[in-house]
Amino acid sequence: MRDGTETDGGSKPLNIGAVVELLKDEFPDVSISKIRYLEDERLIAPKRSAGGYRKFSKADIERIRTILTLQRDEFLPLKVIRQELSRKGVVAVRPAGARRFKKVSLKQDDKAAGAKSFTLAEALETSGADEGLVRELEDYGLISGQSSGGTRRYDQTDVEVMAAASDLAEYGVAARNLRTLKSSVDRESALLLQILSPTLRSRNPQTRKEGIAALENLATVSSYLKHLLLIKDLRNYTTR
Repeated sequence: MRDGTETDGGSKPLNIGAVVELLKDEFPDVSISKIRYLEDERLIAPKRSAGGYRKFSKADIERIRTILTLQRDEFLPLKVIRQELSRKGVVAVRPAGARRFKKVSLKQDDKAAGAKSFTLAEALETSGADEGLVRELEDYGLISGQSSGGTRRYDQTDVEVMAAASDLAEYGVAARNLRTLKSSVDRESALLLQILSPTLRSRNPQTRKEGIAALENLATVSSYLKHLLLIKDLRNYTTR
């Protein structure tokens, strides 16, 4: 699907779904989640439309192709790939002072939230998930669409969850299997809220604002720690 845009030989930018379609034949394992992960790691930095959609230029696509080729043919980790790109004159996308892990946001103003609201059809197209999977994710409480004017709408985080679940589904992981992850998240959320409960309940606006900022930092560090522990655990099996 090209979504009305041209291929990488043209001048018009592509959305993330179109980029995946474009590269799928050459890199069968490429997915929306994988490209987003490269962005999280600051290896790519596509521009955004006014509505918050990623728009990939020809240069962005060639950069992704280079990264995927180095991973596939040279088995290089991202850290080494970043060094390779820098050595070849392709500057790594990591702003000065950038955090090691992705910063999360717990608040959205109404305007931003509205700009990133998706109908079911838009969510399916953006995430690459099928409708049956989305229904199951909602049934199990992994996403939470809202009805507005008779239309079911989903926020950006819901769509990200759909994309990740769709990738997992290719390996036979069903939505019901993700309930264990949801239970783990619920316990972690309760712990973090308990730690910062006094400041979050404060009637002082400044104290509460500081509490929310601290909660965001805790959530970010906690997510990164889980990632490290998962890699450490799986490495025990792959290095035997």
